[in-house]
Amino acid sequence: MTQDPMEQNTLFKCILENSNTAMLVFNQDLRLIYMNPAGEILFALSLHRIEGGDLHALFVDSNKFITNVTSALNSGHPFTERELPFHLPNNRQITADCTITPISSGGHTTLLVELAQVDRQLRIAKEEHLLAQHSATRDVIRGLAHEIKNPLGGLRGAAQLLQAELESEELKEYTGIIIQEADRLKNLVNRLLDPNTLPQKKSTNIHELLEHVRQLVQNECPEGIKILRDYDPSVPDVYVDPDQLIQAVLNLTRNAVQALKNSGEIVLRSRIQRQITLGHKRHKLAASIEIIDNGPGIELEMLDRIFYPMVTGRADGTGLGLSIAQTLINQHGGLIECNSWPGKTVFTLLLPLEMS
Repeated sequence: MTQDPMEQNTLFKCILENSNTAMLVFNQDLRLIYMNPAGEILFALSLHRIEGGDLHALFVDSNKFITNVTSALNSGHPFTERELPFHLPNNRQITADCTITPISSGGHTTLLVELAQVDRQLRIAKEEHLLAQHSATRDVIRGLAHEIKNPLGGLRGAAQLLQAELESEELKEYTGIIIQEADRLKNLVNRLLDPNTLPQKKSTNIHELLEHVRQLVQNECPEGIKILRDYDPSVPDVYVDPDQLIQAVLNLTRNAVQALKNSGEIVLRSRIQRQITLGHKRHKLAASIEIIDNGPGIELEMLDRIFYPMVTGRADGTGLGLSIAQTLINQHGGLIECNSWPGKTVFTLLLPLEMS
């Protein structure tokens, strides 16, 4: 039995409106003529408000997507692109898989645009990779550190014995250098091993902790650098080891000071994030601490490696500060993320708010 066209249209509209994928329909002039509820949620705008709007106004600075739309309209062939960045109204940025399907009927062409947001999946994959990468690297470094520590002690002991037998002060200078360098290497090795101490957790006010770090760093940094606060008073106490969290924030803030050199601004910001996945675990609430600087940014090729031990962009750096900070936060079930571009670098510490 043939279904009535009116019933078919009702069925198709019902399917579109119950889909979890954002679907937008544009006419051949690239004006919006339909958007389903999932699309309204994605854009945070109602169809009534933006109906008839131009595609270019809806997708600001999304040049690759607009090029694909134009190609689909001209060729009549569908396009699919994965992980496209989109700039939406209200200064929002998302990443989505996109399918553009031209539909010809009655001499007119309409375009069906399907957007499946993948930011969360990409973020989870990135976090899992970061955690696995960091864990493997730490195991290697710990093994090397133990192997270095033992002969280093023997080297220092031999230099001390030799120094006691020498009469010449000039020769003692050389043994002194050996002892001094052995001590420096020992301290470096200890810094590689120390973060594995289990945290002594207790309920902690993160704003008191951030103020402690702010005052400490402000007193030691150049006058041209200002450290500003942007605290959310609704963030509750977190269950952490205060000393370890201070160390992690201090490492990141000092890195920001070094990136700014002699002038600029650093912002310490606290916020609450909801329904966030850290590693393989989903948390209803997490505390977010951001260390933001307006320096030159981190080079793209280094961004994926900055949490590796011994990786540094400074000639005088040890490359341990970020690695140690990541280890300390990992031990609290949290994670440090970094986003950087010229003029702005953001390190975000995420800590679950559940008692653990």
